[in-house]
Formats: sequence, structure tokens, C-alpha cells
Amino acid sequence: MRIRFRVRFSTKYGQSLWMSGNIAALGNNMVSEALPMLYLNEEYWQVEIKIKKADKIKSINYYYLLKNEDGQIVEEWKGDRIIELDKKELPVIDVVDCWNYAGAFENTFFTIPFQQVLLKNETPTYKPNHEKGATHYLKVKAPLLQKGEVVCLLGSAKKWGNWNHQQPLLLEKKDNWWSIKVNLSLEEENVFYKYGIYNVVHQKFVAFEGGDNRTLSVSLIKETDFTIIHDGFIQMPNNTWRGAGIAIPVFSLRSHQSFGVGEFTDLKLLVDWANHIGLKLIQLLPVNDTISSFSWQDSYPYSAVSAFALHPIYLNVHAVANDEHIALLNKYTKVRKKLNESDSLDYEAVLEIKLEILRHLYGLMGAATLASKEFKSFYKKNKHWLNPYAVFCYARDKYKTAAFNQWQTLSIYHAEEVEDMCHKKSPEYEAIGFHFFTQYQLHLQLKEAVEYAHSKNIVMKGDIPIGISRNSCDAWVAPSLYHMEWQAGAPPDDFAEAGQNWGFPTYNWEAMQADGYTWWKQRFEQMAHYFDAFRIDHILGFFRIWSVPIEQVQGILGRFHPCIPIHINEFGNNGIWFDYERFCKPFITAEILHQTFGEATEKVVKHFFSMDEKGMYAFVPTFDTQQKIVAYFNQKSPEANDASIQSGLLNLVANVILLPEEGAAEPVFHFRIGMEKTSSYQNLIPHLQEKLKQLYLHYFYTRQDDCWRKEALHKLPMLKAATNMLICGEDLGMVPDCVPQVMEQLGILSLEIQRMPKNSGVDFFIPSAAPYLSVITPSTHDMSTLREWWKENKNITQQFYNQVLGQVGAAPDSCEAWICKAIILQHLHSPAMWSIFQLQDILSISEPLRHTNPLAERINVPANPKHYWQYRMHLFLEDLLKEEAFTQEFSSYIQESRR
Repeated sequence: MRIRFRVRFSTKYGQSLWMSGNIAALGNNMVSEALPMLYLNEEYWQVEIKIKKADKIKSINYYYLLKNEDGQIVEEWKGDRIIELDKKELPVIDVVDCWNYAGAFENTFFTIPFQQVLLKNETPTYKPNHEKGATHYLKVKAPLLQKGEVVCLLGSAKKWGNWNHQQPLLLEKKDNWWSIKVNLSLEEENVFYKYGIYNVVHQKFVAFEGGDNRTLSVSLIKETDFTIIHDGFIQMPNNTWRGAGIAIPVFSLRSHQSFGVGEFTDLKLLVDWANHIGLKLIQLLPVNDTISSFSWQDSYPYSAVSAFALHPIYLNVHAVANDEHIALLNKYTKVRKKLNESDSLDYEAVLEIKLEILRHLYGLMGAATLASKEFKSFYKKNKHWLNPYAVFCYARDKYKTAAFNQWQTLSIYHAEEVEDMCHKKSPEYEAIGFHFFTQYQLHLQLKEAVEYAHSKNIVMKGDIPIGISRNSCDAWVAPSLYHMEWQAGAPPDDFAEAGQNWGFPTYNWEAMQADGYTWWKQRFEQMAHYFDAFRIDHILGFFRIWSVPIEQVQGILGRFHPCIPIHINEFGNNGIWFDYERFCKPFITAEILHQTFGEATEKVVKHFFSMDEKGMYAFVPTFDTQQKIVAYFNQKSPEANDASIQSGLLNLVANVILLPEEGAAEPVFHFRIGMEKTSSYQNLIPHLQEKLKQLYLHYFYTRQDDCWRKEALHKLPMLKAATNMLICGEDLGMVPDCVPQVMEQLGILSLEIQRMPKNSGVDFFIPSAAPYLSVITPSTHDMSTLREWWKENKNITQQFYNQVLGQVGAAPDSCEAWICKAIILQHLHSPAMWSIFQLQDILSISEPLRHTNPLAERINVPANPKHYWQYRMHLFLEDLLKEEAFTQEFSSYIQESRR
């Protein structure tokens, strides 16, 4: 059997097409072994393979690749082109395909949230019109059919009734494709055809697809025994679906049944409210275990001790106890009520009591639970992460720290040792089993909540943090996958002038690629148990990550990795005399010291600095890094002016122009971001300032773009191929030009925020200009809510009031309900696929329901690395469900915006 593949694709000079698939002839899905195709003409590329009976191949699953002139590989959307090989062998099969651009918005509708929840309409009962003695097998995708609708075929073929739309041929639905087998052996002329929509319930033709007629040439009909045509997408308005959602952390939920913190069981109440109000999506912050120090600092949800384990704080202990052991919880009734009535989350108290209760329940239920058939099934599927996590928690609890390098035993991970400790007969098993028990109960409760959401036609969206804690199970198990000597963060922005240092180690992408990105694939697999879509936190980190050396504290002393540094020769080539001491060391004069420390200057100089023969100052070795300075102040008793002195010292360490790249084969350097704001730069002569600035601008805004584009295209296509969840990227901050291009190419939804426009020279992003493949929101958990933002800068809100809202005169001092409503409506009516709102912003449109204090609704302050994440709803979910008037009002806004 010969199979000839033709794909319709117009290439440029230097480009080539390749083919990959699940059989040896196509490279067994290995890109490096892909089959090269031959250029046929301006419209087609083709290749032919031979299949022997002895190969015993039942089906071929394949896709195409484009190799650019620079060697970069671009893959099309893959996974659903399958050729079933019948038992009856045909000498020649011709396959005609359309390139399926991965960024086509239609592909979004074939992801999990749409296929399994939002568009899960049962195909109506009808009889498709397959013809006997078929010569052609036509296949097309139609993602947005209404109830009762099917795809039909009309055309000029003799047996098709000459475009008779009263009795069109009805296609059959199988997997993602609508298909029909037709016999065109008697045709003598080219056949023109189109697909259409037919309602089989009402027996009525609905509409033709748009665009020009599709064509089958007579020569193509005659020269093969059987032709399979993948016609891509039906040409209908496939960008009309839009949905609205709510974003809220689980810990912020409040119900009468919870225990001072939102719990997985509370999600059912949130689902009920979302369903009543017309929302289609619930977006959560990470729900992974973050227990490291057992203090309130563990409230930070982006610093998980496991990328797989769920947080015990979200467990509803009453549901675990059930009727059999509910009496155990009676003594906690008063404390539960007190914690539940608290305006904010008392993380430490809630966690301590919940773990205490869980250990009691484990003593009563643990043995039976771990012996159950259901648990054993859960354990088998999750053993690869559950065993290391349980042993990690055992050691963390034993030594009272998650810093595994401080443990007296188990500080280095050994798989065999962990396996032995998890055996039922090991002396540690009872303690380790507690964590098995807890994770299993968490799994049951979250899974039940998700299934309930799906039953109400609501999808769940999770969050993938960009990093992992350096004191985590993941780092303990595989430290080689991370650069522990670096800290991930973000460069300075309007919300954090000194940049951000998240403290996470950065990823060793080369090591991850070497093992086929196993950790990432397992992470996505785990997430898919509970979520239909996910947000990639700081997707820019997949292009380049802001990396801060371990010896520094402020994000401002970071640099992008990877990036192309500046060679020492480039300074001379640009007319700059290179001075290492002047450019790379902190620039500290007597005047700068006095400006920084005022009356405390003499005391500070004596303790922290030395002076050279030129009258310049330098840090003594004991304090020459920010980490050393912070460690010193952490150990001494606080004094009134210690904070300002420490801040001044940290700023002086950062008063440099260039950051040398240690360990490089030749002298290369990186510009310190915000160079022009440093007094080091400001004390240079104007001519030198201008020369350095030109090099600085080129370094940050031009030089790296191609490098970062290639870096992302090494990672993101693989990560996207590992899951069929809908992927959204948080593409905020210092966004290179290549980022929107790559995200569009891969069909990853962008994030659009009105007060954070991505185009320079624009004060506000206008919701009506949002791209279809995007999520639009007025605020995120890292920002102030609408009402708090209104009070931050009166000049900005005045400008917004006049320019965006179109109002005349002075803006109100507070963000009144009608203003919030106007902003929400702008977002609902945008063309974006998703408009997602924080609960605080939704409630802000109602004067009776909104919080009395807008400052109490902030979830996180990114500029504060020690922020306490403790925001809770001021209303109980049960009470919110009773607000019928508000529900009807907001529901009407959603319905009107979707017409």
C-alpha cells in the first residue's frame, strides 16, 4: 500500500515542510527523525510512504512541521489526524490536508473545558449519508454548532442534487471530525462543494459556510483508489463564543460550614452562585501545600513545598469525620465559630487546629482508609510524587523545618530509602501514612467539587506558579533540575520599584530537556485531575527569567537569563573607555553617604565602610552583599532607625552600572536595570551617559528578542503538547516583542488589563480592542481592586474618568458603584473570549453589598515579599446566594453582553 500525503501550505524561500507520526516511516513521533517532504508547487508539498502487511499497522496518527531558514521548528496543532487502515488493502491512498495553524482560535474549542464541559452537547439522532463504493472521505471540523445542528454537504456532483439545500448530505460526527464517504467515480468535471449547517430536529437547512467554493479536481479523482481529505474548519463565525468567570483564592471563601478558611467543599456553594449569576468559569490561585515554617509566612500560595500535593488547610474536617466520628469535633465548635467570624484568615491558628483534628481522625480512620480499594487505586496513580512528599513531610515535621540541608538525616534524597520507609512494615510508616491519608481526603473533596462544577456547566481554572520553593520536596528529590545559586524574580515596575525577588531557584532547562521534561508532564497530568484550564504565572519566565544572585536581596540586582551579555570589546567599539571599578563597583562618595544617612552618616561609615586614597568609599568585606547586610540586621535588636539604615545600605550595594558575569570564559557584562536612576550613572559626564544609554537600550530592547523567541519555542510547544487543558499566559511586566508573537503562534490566551496597557505611549487599554484569544480583567490578585486603585493617584483616575468613561468634570473621590458597573460592562462587552473578575470587583457595583472598607480587599502586595495572604470574603456564600436582586441584575448584564 502506498499513501501519498499532500498538504496545502505556501512556503517562503528557505523554508521546508516535514512530517511526523506514530510509525517508523514518520519517525515515531521524534521531531529529529521527521520525514522531509517534497515541494510540489506554490500550493502543495507532498511525500509518499509505503505500508506493508507485515508492518501490522492499524492506524496512522500524524502531523506536519515547518522548518524555517534558521532551523527553527514550528509545529502545527497535532493529535487528531488519524488514518484508520482497513483490512481491505488499497494500492494507493491519497491524503489531502490543510495546515492546522496552532494559533487558530478554532483549536481552542477542542481543548478540555470546551469539549468536556462547555460545548458538551449530545449529537442528535439521525442517519448520515455515506455512499457505497466510496472514492472520497471528506472530513471537517465545526466547533460551535447549536443544539440539534449537524454538518451537511452540498455541491455540484451529479448525485448531490446540484446544490440542493433542501436535502443535503448529512455528515457523521466522530471524535473531533464531521465526515462523509462519497462516490465520485462517475464525475467528468471538477466538483465544487461547500459545507453547511442543518438542523435535524426541525428538518431545516440553516446556512452555508462562508468563503469560496471548495474544489475537487477530476485528475485527483481519477488517479487514486481512495482519497481522504481533511478540510480543516468549516468557514463559519467561529469567534462568537464568549464567557465570563470569577477569580478568587480558595482561602478567601467563607461559608457557615467552614473552619476560618475557605475549603474545597465551599467551592460547591461558589459554583451554585456562579451558575445562578451566569458565570462559566471559576479561577483559583495555587492550592498546593506550602507548609514550610508553620508560620503565617506559609500563607504565600506561590511557594509550595510540592508541585503535586494539595494543602491540608483546605480540607473540610467535618466531611472527613462524617457521622461516625463527628462527636470528635464537638469540642472545637466555639473556636471554629470564632475563627469563622474573623474578618481575615488566621493562618497559623487554623492550620494548627486542623492538623490536630486530622491526626485524631487518622488514628480512628487511617488504617481502614489506607487498606481500602479506593485508596490503593489513588496511591498507585500518584505514588511517583506521593512517596517522596510523605517522607519529606515526615522529616520536615521531625526537624521543624523544610530546609532539608539542615536535617540530621535524609538531607540527601535516595529513592530506595524513601521506598523502604513507605513500606507498611517500616517503623516510620504510621507517621508517613498520615500524609497519605490527608492527601487522599483532599483529593476526594476537590474532585467532588470539580465534578459538581462540571454538572453545572462550569469549568475550573488553576494556576501554575513559575517557580518552586528552594525548600521543597521537588528540589530535594531532583536538585539538578534547578539552579539553586539563583533566585527568580521580576525587574522593577510601577508596583515594585526595587524589583521583586521571589526566592525560588530558577529552572535548569537543559537538564529538564534531557529527560524529556518528565517533571513538567507529570505536573500537568496531576493538574488535569482537577482543572480544565490553567494560568501560567509569569509566562515571560519561559522566554527568559529574571535571575537574582543568591548573595543579593533586591530584584533590581538581577539580570535576564538567558540573554546575550555585552563583551568588554563592545564598549571600546562604541567609544566608551571601560573602567571596571567605576562601572562594576558601588559608587559611594561622602556626599552620597550624607544624602543617604543624614545625621547617622558618621556611625554608619565607621561600621560598614572603608575609604581609599581617592576619598571614595567601599563596603568592608563583612557587608559587601545585600544578604550579609540583611543577615546582620536580622540578628541585632531593632532600633528606631535600623530600617532606614538597612534600606540605605541595600540601595548603595545596588548603585552600580554593570553586573559582571562570573565564570565566563571572557569578560562579559550585563547592565543593571534602571541604570539611569542611579547616582553612579548621574555622576558621569553627559557624553559618557549618552554612549552608555544607547548600549543599554539596545541591550534590553533589541539585542535579546530573537534569543528569547527561540528559547520559548524550545519549551512552550512541548509543554502545550503535554496537555489538552486550555492555557492562558500571564504576560505582564517588561514584555519583549517576541512574547505576543509566540503566544499567538501557539494559541495561548493573553492577559489584558485596562490599567496596564502593553503598548507604549498609551495610558489605558481599551477593552473593546482586546484580541479574541485573551482573558480581560479589571484587576488581578497582585493588584489593588477597582475601588482601592481609584484612591491611589487622583491624577490618573481623573484622566480615566474623562478619557475612558467619557465623563465631564471632576472625578468623584471614591469609585462609586455606577463607575464600577461601567468598567465591568466595558469588560463584559469586549471581544475577548473570557472576561474574568475578582469577586471584590463584582460586588463593587452594588452599594449595599460592597465591603465598607476597600483597603481591606487587597489579596497581595507584590512589592512586599513578606505579605500576609489573609483576605476573606466579607459575606458568607450562603447569604450571597440569597441576594436575588443582585443575582438577577448581574445575570442580565452577562446575557446582554453575549447577544
